[in-house]
Amino acid sequence: MCLGIPGRITAITDPVRLMAMAEVSGVRREVNVACIAGNQLDDLVGQWALIHVGFAMSLIDEDEAEKTLEALRELGEAQETLDQMAQSVEALR
Repeated sequence: MCLGIPGRITAITDPVRLMAMAEVSGVRREVNVACIAGNQLDDLVGQWALIHVGFAMSLIDEDEAEKTLEALRELGEAQETLDQMAQSVEALR
């Protein structure tokens, strides 16, 4: 299973190579936008996309991006709780 994380395209960094800067949860990273590139690359600036392994895979709307980010935060909290439970069980052995 692959997981795409919502990121907002903030700038086109290399139009020839179809590269753009995306902000993912406060972290800026260069991504390839070939999968979502239309006729005007500048139209991507400000758009939300699902980012996976350095590629913007598909465009999503802001509401979907916010819901996905919230779900990912909740999953992170759930995983942290499970890790703490596992550590406490191990400590009792």
